[in-house]
Amino acid sequence: MEIGKGVQRWVVDISQWDPSPHEFSHAMSFLPQHEHSSITRYVKSEDRKRALVSKLLQYALVHEVLGIPFDEIVIKRTVEGKPYLDGYKEDSELPNFNFNASHHGDYVAIASEPICIVGLDIVSHSIPEKETIPEFIQNFSSYFSRLEWDNIVNAGSFDDLLNEFYRYWCLKEAFVKAIGTGVGYRLDSVEFHHTRGTNIFVKVDGKVLKEWRFWLYDLGKRHTRTVEQLIPISCKGGEIPTEQENDACQAEEIA
Repeated sequence: MEIGKGVQRWVVDISQWDPSPHEFSHAMSFLPQHEHSSITRYVKSEDRKRALVSKLLQYALVHEVLGIPFDEIVIKRTVEGKPYLDGYKEDSELPNFNFNASHHGDYVAIASEPICIVGLDIVSHSIPEKETIPEFIQNFSSYFSRLEWDNIVNAGSFDDLLNEFYRYWCLKEAFVKAIGTGVGYRLDSVEFHHTRGTNIFVKVDGKVLKEWRFWLYDLGKRHTRTVEQLIPISCKGGEIPTEQENDACQAEEIA
């Protein structure tokens, strides 16, 4: 769905797409040759499928918003891995056109903004198989503030604990993806506050970043062992979409 020019939120459920080798190659042929290795480098077919759809969404979004033919689109990545449109000529309506994509589990998504800095992350709430839930989340304890960690470990049942862990984790991922840094960023200095996934705000080194907005959405359960899948969208500066507009945006499922 498009709120205004350059504001896009697309979500694709790829769980039912089982392409033959020929169909996969045909879909990949829409991308420039130099993009192919970033897809075929994956060993598992599911990882290749997610990577392919993510790339296609990026090119399709640029084409949809800016009208650039596929074969003229050049998408590069910063050192930290954030995609950007190379050679973009600033538009008065799109002075800071940027986009961010994410994929995990059954879903691939992309979000774009004409002015705001946008970050996006999807996480599939998988239950660890080789260790207990407390043991699993303990591996990530250094990435959380004391308040966040207390909220996680005191969330309730093991399922509640895992839910809270993934909620905080993907919000942090969306934030660092928006600002263009990796997980090497001091994530423990980025402290999120929320009320059951709403009224979200963030502090960095104890200071509230008032210009940031966050939305957290449940994409639904994939199977009985999955808790939920979420897309937190972070947006800084410019004209901030309203809660109602973002609710409408996240509902757009194009496959």
